[in-house]
Amino acid sequence: MKQFGILLQKEWRENVRNYKIFWIPCVFILLGITEPVVNYFMPQILEASGGLPEGAVFEFPTPSPAQILMAVMEQFQTIGIVVLILAYMGTIAGERKSGTATLLYVRPLSFLSYFLSKWTMAAAISLISLWLGFLAGYYYTLLFFEELEFSALLQMVGSYSIWILLILTLTLAASAILPNGGLAAAAAFAVYLLVQLADGLLGANWTISPMKLPGYAAAWLTGNPRLSEFVGAIGLALLAIIGLIVLGSWAAWKNKAKTKV
Repeated sequence: MKQFGILLQKEWRENVRNYKIFWIPCVFILLGITEPVVNYFMPQILEASGGLPEGAVFEFPTPSPAQILMAVMEQFQTIGIVVLILAYMGTIAGERKSGTATLLYVRPLSFLSYFLSKWTMAAAISLISLWLGFLAGYYYTLLFFEELEFSALLQMVGSYSIWILLILTLTLAASAILPNGGLAAAAAFAVYLLVQLADGLLGANWTISPMKLPGYAAAWLTGNPRLSEFVGAIGLALLAIIGLIVLGSWAAWKNKAKTKV
């Protein structure tokens, strides 16, 4: 436990030094703000761009708060996940490649504590960024559109947080397994796309798939997902996260000899 605390302090200093604790939240806040602001000012944007014929009048249907926040989540599903994968693809592989991990590996080291320290810091920054992004989107949705129950937002973001943790853990495990950050990012993207494809083909018959979590998260805005299916998806996602943590810890230990000296 003491070793984990020391390693966690190291991760904190490193994330401060590379500014991840600042720029990742800023990206998510910007993504969260963009959707409600753009939707509200869309008529003015089109008018200012000069893209409308003279005398033309277009009626834009006003989106509901639920639709706005779903669109915010779609931004996180694409740009947000790309940002997180690129930010943490070299977390372990980068240390091995640069040789900085040698300073750790020459000492008695618990690789579970080593992996968990990196996972804990990355998870904290990612979840704080996610919540700040959704809260910013929620604030501007209230400002420009109708009111939405705050409890629905909490249920949605809480559910979606598990999904983000799953993608993040996959990225860190890939970084522990593969020799460099580029390959880790490619592997994480490939697995992400493959499971998305598999869910599109087989998802109708597998309602407790972790891939359903974004959909179940969105369902809290318009009603409630089926509880048994939702709990099943959460349970499988947590099992996958634990399995990836174990795999990543083992891979970090297995590949320690490949560290550049």
